Amino acid sequence: MQSSSNRPLALVTGASSGIGAALARELARHGHDLVLSARRREPMETLAAELRRFGAEVRIVPADLAAPGGAAALVAKLGETAVDVLINNAGLGANGPFARIAAARHDEIMQVNIVALTELTQALLPGMLARRRGTIVLVSSTASFLPCPNMAVYAASKAYIRHLGEALAQELKGTGVAVNVLCPGATATEFFAIAGGVPTGLQKNRMMSADKVARIGYAGLARGARVTVAGWINRVLAFVASHGPHAVTLPLAQRTLAQD
Repeated sequence: MQSSSNRPLALVTGASSGIGAALARELARHGHDLVLSARRREPMETLAAELRRFGAEVRIVPADLAAPGGAAALVAKLGETAVDVLINNAGLGANGPFARIAAARHDEIMQVNIVALTELTQALLPGMLARRRGTIVLVSSTASFLPCPNMAVYAASKAYIRHLGEALAQELKGTGVAVNVLCPGATATEFFAIAGGVPTGLQKNRMMSADKVARIGYAGLARGARVTVAGWINRVLAFVASHGPHAVTLPLAQRTLAQD
């Protein structure tokens, strides 16, 4: 889809629900056309009808980023489409002791959270550089600020995302391409059900809606922030996690993460 309007075009992965769908709504409200991508077509059809009421042109491109080659297949479907905003939102998690989680599940988490995210960024960045404009949003997590027992691979993958995003933001200064890392905390989405855990009391108390995360994320994108942590409580927790001694913070993290 080459947009027939003058609206910038945003590609949102993981757009079938949760933060991805909420970010798509926020982008449509602020004058973007959309390419929606996820595994499930039906919820994206429903979302697309909603987004068109904002005047957005919307294309749906189903893709399974958990499959090797999934990112390349998505890029091939885009063809010559010029993407102005890439929202790398698709992500997977798993809750429980490392040894009890199937190796195949860990492979899927790394494939989506690390490999596909990196491949999409690398595929679309050259076009943005050639046009001297573009924005890349990498959706990380407050879990990126601290190793997380019982969600070890997930947290490690989110730390990779944050480090990649901050490095690219520095590399790309002066090129016209901006990079923002969005770090939500516990969010009311399908994540916990799919990851196999139940939110703890602390997580429930600071649970944020996907719509609020998206509003905060878009504001961070609009002002050119390098890292946007969603919510003041999460900003405090991220600071403590980054600066506190691991002898204290790791046992605390283990007690406060989702339980299986």
